[in-house]
Amino acid sequence: MARQLDYHTIREIFSRFREASATPEGELHHVNAFTLVVAVALSAQATDAGVNRATKELFEIADTPEKMLALGEEGLIAHIKSIGLYRNKAKNVIKLSRLLVEEYGGEVPNSRAALQSLPGVGRKTANVVLNMWWRHPAQAVDTHIFRVGNRTGIAPGKDVDAVERAIEDHVPADFQLHAHHWLILHGRYHCKARKPACPTCIIRDLCQYEDKTQ
Repeated sequence: MARQLDYHTIREIFSRFREASATPEGELHHVNAFTLVVAVALSAQATDAGVNRATKELFEIADTPEKMLALGEEGLIAHIKSIGLYRNKAKNVIKLSRLLVEEYGGEVPNSRAALQSLPGVGRKTANVVLNMWWRHPAQAVDTHIFRVGNRTGIAPGKDVDAVERAIEDHVPADFQLHAHHWLILHGRYHCKARKPACPTCIIRDLCQYEDKTQ
C-alpha cells in the first residue's frame, strides 16, 4: 500500500483528470433513477457492457417498478440470464420493485439509508445512484477505485470503507462530485490490474506505484 499523497499532489492529479475529461460519465445505460438502481444492482460481478446488452430491451418495457412487477421474475430472467447470478438478482429486483411501490409510492428515495434498505442494494450501489442521479459527492468504491487509490497513494486503505473515507478526506471539495468516475475510468482503461498502461498514464510522475510498466 502506498503512503497517502499530500494535498497539492492530489490536486494536481485531479486537475489533470479534469483537463482530460471535464465531465466524466458512468457507462451503465439507464433512463431514470429506477433503471439506474436496477442496472447497478445487476452489475455486481458483471461488466457494464454485459449489463447494458441485457437491459437494452428490458428497460424499453420495464422502466418503472410497476412495469417490472408486471413483467414478473421469470419475465425478468428471460432478459438477464446472460448475467452472472441472474436468478438471485432477479429475485432482488422484483423485491425492491415491490418495496418501492409499497413504501415509496413508486419513486426511488434519495437517501443512502433508504436506498440501502432495498433488497440487493448495498452501500456501493447506493453511492453510485446518489452520485449519478442526484449529483451527490458520494464515493462508490469498486475494485478499480480500490486498486487506483492504493497504487497511487490518492486514497490508500485496507478495505473499501477505508478507501471511501480517504477519498472524502483527501480529495479537494471541487473534485468530489466527479472523483468516483475519474478514478473508476482510470482504473478500467489505464491502471489495469494485470498490465497497467504506465507509459501513457497522465499521472505517472505523481503516482507512487513501484512496479510501473515500461
